[in-house]
Amino acid sequence: HVQLVESGGGSVQDGGSLRLSCQVSGLSFDAYCISWSRQAPGKEREGVLGLAAGGQNAYYTESVKQRFTLSRHIGKNILYLVMNHLKPEDSATYYCSARRRQTGDDCTTPPTQYDYQGQGTQVTVS
Repeated sequence: HVQLVESGGGSVQDGGSLRLSCQVSGLSFDAYCISWSRQAPGKEREGVLGLAAGGQNAYYTESVKQRFTLSRHIGKNILYLVMNHLKPEDSATYYCSARRRQTGDDCTTPPTQYDYQGQGTQVTVS
């Protein structure tokens, strides 16, 4: 039974920080591309940051470079999205998602479809 459960959202002031957690169960990090995406009201969903093959950060959105990063707790199967220097335009519902890796797929391209996703966690920056 696959589950992706996000937590850690909340309200912060402009310039603040948050750490979102994605508890992953029922699938392997090696077999799936795990990533974070977000959707603000009235806007399309956009990929933010993914865990590339080899453990590097794969940035899907230019605006979060130098501010967001991923961290992984291997033993607990948790993928963290660490967000610093938050801006009001970062306000959105953030989703943790998984896409099955294909042959030759290093997870560096923004996902256009997901096999599994969590329920989302709300981030508000004001």
